[in-house]
Amino acid sequence: MSNSSLSRQLGLMGLIATGVCSMLGASINVVPFMIQRHVPGIGPYVIHAFIFAAIPALLAAMAYSMLATAMPRAGGSYIYASRGLNPYLGFVASFSQWFGLSIVIGVVAYVTVPFLRDILENLGQTDLANALEIGFVRVSLALLMVWIFVWVNIKGAKSYEKTIIPLMILMFLMGSVVIVAGFYFTQNDFVQSFQEKTGRLIATDGPTAFHFPTFLSAGALLFASFIGFDSIAQAGGEAKDPTKKLPLAIGLTILIVGGYYLFFTGAVYSTVPWSFVAEEAMSKDITAPGLLGYLLPPWLTIIIIAGAAIALINDLPAMLLSVSRLMFAWAEDGIFPKRITKIHSQYQTPYLAIILSGIMASVGILGSHFAGDFFLGIDIMVTSMMVNFLLMCVTLISIPKVNPSLSREIKVFPSTLERKIIGWSGTLVLLAFLLIHTWKDLQSETGAWYFHSTPIWLIVMALASLIFYSKYQKMKKLGIDTETLFKKLP
Repeated sequence: MSNSSLSRQLGLMGLIATGVCSMLGASINVVPFMIQRHVPGIGPYVIHAFIFAAIPALLAAMAYSMLATAMPRAGGSYIYASRGLNPYLGFVASFSQWFGLSIVIGVVAYVTVPFLRDILENLGQTDLANALEIGFVRVSLALLMVWIFVWVNIKGAKSYEKTIIPLMILMFLMGSVVIVAGFYFTQNDFVQSFQEKTGRLIATDGPTAFHFPTFLSAGALLFASFIGFDSIAQAGGEAKDPTKKLPLAIGLTILIVGGYYLFFTGAVYSTVPWSFVAEEAMSKDITAPGLLGYLLPPWLTIIIIAGAAIALINDLPAMLLSVSRLMFAWAEDGIFPKRITKIHSQYQTPYLAIILSGIMASVGILGSHFAGDFFLGIDIMVTSMMVNFLLMCVTLISIPKVNPSLSREIKVFPSTLERKIIGWSGTLVLLAFLLIHTWKDLQSETGAWYFHSTPIWLIVMALASLIFYSKYQKMKKLGIDTETLFKKLP
């Protein structure tokens, strides 16, 4: 094993697949429907809230695109904030991002198993399906998935692209069944089919009042659906022609995923009455395949469940790449142990960082199993990413003064005025979203304080502060010029 630099082998399709697969998963198959439980009263305005949630994501994406052209390195968001704003803020924000995403990798692997169980049930394999309900089997299968993709990441960019691009294409093909079926059938078709299968009579949708505070809460929650495009920036050290391809990949990913969200969610709500979705969500966990399963023949139901499973599985390799590159960037700066920067001599990947990320994801799997609830991990991730995106917009404002030489390297929106408009707009909008999300979290009723994401996030930030302070002081004692270190790219 040598300690050389990362190899730039990721092409545009690989970067887009990284962003798309990080964003699509539970966000599309679960969140647009379970939101009826978590934000009661949103009713038929889910699509509108999705569009509203895209506003801060677009502003953050523009900030990322600009900063990526000047600092195309592994660990994107950490590098941007540490060089263009403040090294402490860059580390603590990216540490909370790393913590949240690492736990969510485990959560995603854990919740994928029930989708595999549903496929087996629809295929008539009841005994095998029941076996996946056994705790040991479910945990073991989730761990197996994580470590398969740890190996895929270690094997390098070519192995990674050969895995993630076909999975992305397959996910879109299977997801198109939902879109076509949703717009083909009507709510009357659904009501009739549901009555035939269950004996229950439900009504089609009627008018409902719009409630602005509820709409704001829904928008803050749905913002989580746009988290993931930043994984493209984390792979900046391995992108071919990064100055051009990183901003292009970020922009295309936002457009592709945003359009897919609207078509997919709109299709389901076009066929399934929102009032029925809201009623079902209050009593059990629901998904897009589960809702359309009342209407579609078994073979089509299997296809859309398989598509949902693939959408979840896609998250794993992309997010492992993202969190491991954050660790790699910290280690390059000396904030984490230097041995984490070791590069595999054959595959040219940071294998130790990837393995450690896999271990953290495994902790997320065990936590999901023993806690019996995975929404806390998702809420922590949302808080972390909102803060992270907010700091990217602040960095866009501060970099001309903090680091003029790197500021001059920005190729997208070269006008200082344009950058300030985007930076301030993103800062204000994201700050508003963060306040709404925090207020909603603190107002929610839970069994204990540690089931609120905000105090847990603050504890993680305190831990990150201790790590940074101890390492920063050690660097100073060793005579390292920290001011120069954090002005230059690694």
